[in-house]
Amino acid sequence: MANSGDKELGMHRHISRRDFINGVALPLGGAMLLPTWTGVLAQPSPPANSYYPPTELGLRGSHAGSFEVGHQLRDLRGWDLSSASDSGEEYDLVIVGGGISGLAAAYFFIDQAGRDAKVLILDNHDDFGGHAKRNEFQYGGRMMALNGGTLNIESPERYNAPSKALLDAIGVDLDRFLSDNAESRSLYRRMGLGSSYFFDQETWGEDRLVKRDTARGYSTEFAARTPLSAKAQADLLRLYSGSLPDYRPGLSSDQKKQWLAKISYTDFMLNTVGIDPQVMWFFQNSGAGSFVVGADALPALFAWQSGNPGFGGMNLEATPEGMLADLPGGHHGRQLPGAGTVHFPDGNATLTRLLVRWLIPAAVPGGTQEDVGTARIDYNLLDRKNQAARIRLNSTVVNVQHLGSGSNRQVQVSYVNDGQTYKVRGKACVMACWNTVIPYLVPELPAHQKEALAFGVKAPLVYTSVAIRNWTSFVNLGISRVTTPTMFHSRLALDEAVSLGDLRHAESPEEPIVLSLTRYPVAPGLPRKEQYRIGRNDLLNTSFDTFERSLRDQLGRILGAGGFDPATDIVGIAVNRWPHGYSYTYNSLYDPMEWVFTSTEERPCVIGRQPYGQITIANADAAASPHTDAAILEAHRAVQEVLSL
Repeated sequence: MANSGDKELGMHRHISRRDFINGVALPLGGAMLLPTWTGVLAQPSPPANSYYPPTELGLRGSHAGSFEVGHQLRDLRGWDLSSASDSGEEYDLVIVGGGISGLAAAYFFIDQAGRDAKVLILDNHDDFGGHAKRNEFQYGGRMMALNGGTLNIESPERYNAPSKALLDAIGVDLDRFLSDNAESRSLYRRMGLGSSYFFDQETWGEDRLVKRDTARGYSTEFAARTPLSAKAQADLLRLYSGSLPDYRPGLSSDQKKQWLAKISYTDFMLNTVGIDPQVMWFFQNSGAGSFVVGADALPALFAWQSGNPGFGGMNLEATPEGMLADLPGGHHGRQLPGAGTVHFPDGNATLTRLLVRWLIPAAVPGGTQEDVGTARIDYNLLDRKNQAARIRLNSTVVNVQHLGSGSNRQVQVSYVNDGQTYKVRGKACVMACWNTVIPYLVPELPAHQKEALAFGVKAPLVYTSVAIRNWTSFVNLGISRVTTPTMFHSRLALDEAVSLGDLRHAESPEEPIVLSLTRYPVAPGLPRKEQYRIGRNDLLNTSFDTFERSLRDQLGRILGAGGFDPATDIVGIAVNRWPHGYSYTYNSLYDPMEWVFTSTEERPCVIGRQPYGQITIANADAAASPHTDAAILEAHRAVQEVLSL
């Protein structure tokens, strides 16, 4: 993603409003000299003393202020509690982490213990929801929102009982939402907008946008429009020709699957199918949406189960439904036959907002699924006395330990807020943060449990939301989404055409809209965990200026021919970086097969989530799955453990 977005580079550059206000005329000369801009044009002047994180732009996700104390704790291997202030607060339950699992734990506890219970949720971010947050934009008299992280409710008809009960209790009606959006979801298709690929100059010697002309596979006409060599074009078409051979004719279906589970998709495609390396450009990010890793670290078996090409002649028997349901996946991956996916306009932020409404009704106006879309949450009401649940933001927990013994035993939780360390106590504590940090927070845990908690490495990823004045450029180009495997962001798309009450999706190309861009900072060729560590460091060391200049450059190059001007058409940017993103899922290239395909008690996630005294553990890591229903189920388990004390 690296080209100037200015329409008349080298001649006259449009001077942005920010340039004018600052009294600066920037020099010309390439992508690195694009105007810097922070998105203030998209927002109205906030009311005095307002606090409303969803409208914050720039670097979001792991934003400044959310991770520094945690990194200091890691580096110091502990925290000095000698100057901690005792707040004198005592709760029935203290929850560390205000994401989906933490909020769900509060729901399950209060639902069973009653509204007289006292629950405190502590979270290090400036907003609740964990990865299930929203980016909210105001422009042209309209509110727009997009997910800042977790986006889908996958296969809801297969949700576990506690998850179904929770969704029902907080007012989620998926059938009504799907019915209300039955027509709008096909908006782009009805307008003739489709998927496309952008071949970048750095990789192919020229920039070229090529629209796909089939929903599945590739046509001869499509291949001819690409910069692929003649051999590569033939190999691309061969993958979908229906004439691929059985590469292991002497093996049973089960034996073939065992073989495919232990080789990467890249290895399979290049060395077994024998495709030209150019063709792998189309498939190099296979698995990234689910596993945040490319085809080089994706088992070929997973690629087959996800519907990728190359296996047409292998005569593989369908995987039993139960086994497939238990396989690891992400927010985009491996839909089961007949299973749907629900994506609210702001992703699963709708769920967390509804959860907070159930926990603290006064803080979230309204009473329906639909009106929560535009509800303005009163953050001043999240942490008040005399309510069952309190949510305390900007509070990084640094220590959790047991105090006393017998019937007087409590859990003391110490946290840092605005530079000061405080202590609160609870009858029990649910650790609803991510696994790897728990050994630092609870140093009294046994060594084998600490080791199990530290086993997984969370997958880094970026969701970038870009509000634009209109989307006529997409219509002019006939596209709704673009795959860009070798650019800074590997995918960009118009947001899904769905509405929630007055949170209305654009109906006309002249209306503003939000673009969704995705970046997976992988390091192909290295072991999976090492790729994640490198990607995490990459995200923490990449400035917003770099993100902004890269995406302006990328959008200008891809959409410029359709009339898009990145200097004037962008009205807001929110970069949601998640250095510790998706939960670690077991992978047959690196982990024992039984961990991947069976629910063995030897899996690190099972060992790590065991209760310790009055401390229990609830998070998606505990299930080795990034799915929303997994996070909810683990919260239910942890609360049952608390209630059984």
